[in-house]
Amino acid sequence: MLRIEKEGRVAKVVLDRPDKHNALNAELIQAITDAFRQLSTDASVKVVSLSGEGKSFCAGADLNYMAEIAAFGKEENYQDSLRLADAFESIAACPKPVVAYAHGACLGGGAGLLAACDYVVSALDAQFGFTEARLGLAPSVISPYVVRKIGIGHARALFLSAERFDAETALRIGLVNRLGDSADEVVRMLLENGPVAMAAIKKLLSELPSWDSGQAREETARLIANLRSGDEGQDGMKAFLERRKPRYQEE
Repeated sequence: MLRIEKEGRVAKVVLDRPDKHNALNAELIQAITDAFRQLSTDASVKVVSLSGEGKSFCAGADLNYMAEIAAFGKEENYQDSLRLADAFESIAACPKPVVAYAHGACLGGGAGLLAACDYVVSALDAQFGFTEARLGLAPSVISPYVVRKIGIGHARALFLSAERFDAETALRIGLVNRLGDSADEVVRMLLENGPVAMAAIKKLLSELPSWDSGQAREETARLIANLRSGDEGQDGMKAFLERRKPRYQEE
């Protein structure tokens, strides 16, 4: 269903339903939530990667799962949708940087998983789409993450048309950050950075849109002051001046 592999300070979360193109069902959705909540508090982990086993990253909702939820009443559907929302939020709220590798089919909720991540590397042959409208549905639960990534204009066009698009288009609109054969280079790059700083950056970017100019002035000044005077920032600045590696690169 899902497995976690640890290599040094990297936790690799792998969707593991290759015979179903890693399509989402209730069990996988819960496994994603549990995995990212666990890794969020694991001090031994600095970077998290997310990928899919087999031919696809994630082809959206599993057909059997869709048959089940089609029979649900309104309240059951609401509770099920909240559990789905928890899965996406567990990724977005993870204080560690989350890097995804997209390949094959990345449709519906699969594209939503990518949007919840911080950095997405894609194979050139990956196919994307927010195809819910073809089923008389809407990409509702994933919309906060997708709109943050690609903007309301691209979301409006792609949600309403339900068209599929390629990796180069995904790169152009911001759903994907770079094209490549793996996410390894990005993971190595992130391992060079301070973990406290990266967690602070994620929190800053999450809260910044809700601040007015006065609050932004105060909060951003307070954040950089805290980082400059903290152990990690002190070591990072001294290491730069002394032309040595900071401790967080040697751990």
